[in-house]
Amino acid sequence: QVPLVESGGGLAQPGGSLRLSCAPSRYVFSPYAMGWFRQAPGKQRELVAEIYRGDYTNYADSVKGRFTISRDGTNNTIYLQMSSLKSEDTAVYYCRIKVVPHDDGSWGPGTQVTVSS
Repeated sequence: QVPLVESGGGLAQPGGSLRLSCAPSRYVFSPYAMGWFRQAPGKQRELVAEIYRGDYTNYADSVKGRFTISRDGTNNTIYLQMSSLKSEDTAVYYCRIKVVPHDDGSWGPGTQVTVSS
């Protein structure tokens, strides 16, 4: 298990922006993947964006062109820049790290993102 520290959630207006960050609280050498998932009330947790070793990225169709995931390789902090926010982006956002491909992954505690006027 790798403890993760998340920050950056909050309230934004439709069309606005927020940036989430997530970092492991202990050193991890070159993790296989880190990413963001979200879970809205009454819905299953779903992938938002993930960044892999070598900086390959994968996005949910619903956020392509609006969200950007990036990583600071010096400390394995990842960022999710969210722009053009919609009410349907409202959810608890969870960070996940997979150290190796077959790892089940470690999850952060979650951070609330609310998009509302």
